[in-house]
Amino acid sequence: MVQRATPRPFWNLPLQSPPNQSRTQTRALPLPSRRLSGSWSHHVGATMAGKLIANLIVMGSTIIGRAMLQAYRKALDNANKIGVAHEAMNNIRRASKTMTEQEARQILGVFEQSTWEEIVQRYDNLFERNTKSGSFYLQSKVHRAKECLETVYQKNKQDGTPT
Repeated sequence: MVQRATPRPFWNLPLQSPPNQSRTQTRALPLPSRRLSGSWSHHVGATMAGKLIANLIVMGSTIIGRAMLQAYRKALDNANKIGVAHEAMNNIRRASKTMTEQEARQILGVFEQSTWEEIVQRYDNLFERNTKSGSFYLQSKVHRAKECLETVYQKNKQDGTPT
């Protein structure tokens, strides 16, 4: 068996040839061995680990996203079968029913004998108060009450009955 001399690592070789040697006489750098040594191997391992982690995150988020979409579709199908959507629509319809005359009078704080001018004055007062420091809900209730009483007063005017 012939023993080969181990080449010097490339970092121990001089970077430039000595000035008395010609370019043809310079030694070639040895090829790195198959096995990476030192900190270089840690960088390669860290890069591969980073890529692996990134791939796992992308694949995992894709799987979770698909599962959530499938669960949402299934929930919608179940809601339609049970009738939850129909019940929700009925609740919306019930909430949007028109206000009764008695409820409108209670909200505005007027009586059946009140004139239209008193109602408008009371409406303006309550609406302005709720604009400054009140809630939108109360403001809308006051507005709906005025609308309700307005239709009642218009019907009474057409019929010729005093209010």
